[in-house]
Amino acid sequence: MKPLIKIVETIAPSVLCVLCVLCAAPGVLIAQDYPVRPLRIVTGAPGSTAEFAARMLGQGFSDAFGQSAVIDPRATGGATIFGEIVARAAPDGYTLLIIGSTLWLGPLFRRAPFDPLKDFSYIASLTDSPNILVVTPSLPVHNVRELIAYAKAKPRALNYSTSGTGASPHLAAELFKSMTGTDITHVPYKGAGASVIALMSGEAQVSFASAASVTAQINAGKLRALAVTGAKPYSVFPDLPTIAATVPGYEAGAATGFFAPARTPAAIINRLNREALRILARPDVKAKFLNTGAEATGSTPQQLAKLVSADTAKWSKVIRDAGIRVE
Repeated sequence: MKPLIKIVETIAPSVLCVLCVLCAAPGVLIAQDYPVRPLRIVTGAPGSTAEFAARMLGQGFSDAFGQSAVIDPRATGGATIFGEIVARAAPDGYTLLIIGSTLWLGPLFRRAPFDPLKDFSYIASLTDSPNILVVTPSLPVHNVRELIAYAKAKPRALNYSTSGTGASPHLAAELFKSMTGTDITHVPYKGAGASVIALMSGEAQVSFASAASVTAQINAGKLRALAVTGAKPYSVFPDLPTIAATVPGYEAGAATGFFAPARTPAAIINRLNREALRILARPDVKAKFLNTGAEATGSTPQQLAKLVSADTAKWSKVIRDAGIRVE
């Protein structure tokens, strides 16, 4: 009988080679097998940009993976509910989250059962939706500079409508006020539709509205668009200038992100990222997003993490300085 040490020496080279592969790259093997069952994508209310993005990616994932992607839209409870669902799910890549900036901005207003900076793995940013600075046609201003001059000449004479306290249009307006030294009164409404109706009826004169809520009225001449809130021109209204062209450094918008529970294996995150970017790059998908008022973006996991961190720091200051509170 050969000594045990001799047997080990005889088989060691081949066995060690296999063991090294298995130990060095377990994530590779996980990613090769993943997914072996349907995915669940938790998202926002039906009709929202996040829900639309979930359906676009879900179909693409089903085609690529050979596994169905079940879309789980949540019409009530806000980001707190579905953020908690995903934050507490097993980190195996089968429970995913597609949601807008309410995930990381919501906790700035009220306590949440998760930490958006620690309890999620970041996969990719999916869309960006700038707001549109619009005014009633009867207001004698035709650009951002004239609006600033009018507001300064008549402090608190202008009302701006929003879809609710703490919503993207509200934050965009408060950032504008702080950077321009203007004093415009906030009038919150219950939803984007009510905000636009108030603007058209004359109850309010200004709004930093979502593009989806005012595009039809702009095209019909019922509202006058002055500028976009994003850092670059907006594909839906390519001739509109940015607010930043008049107010350097100004930027506001609403992003949609793709997340998994914290500690999801990097190999799975990277595979989901690659597939998401492939889907977002398709011309037909880009066109469908534009029809909803959003622009398909795509990013690395690290870029999404940087966006969330920077957004949290930026808007927490705006919220604090403006004294915004959500009841």
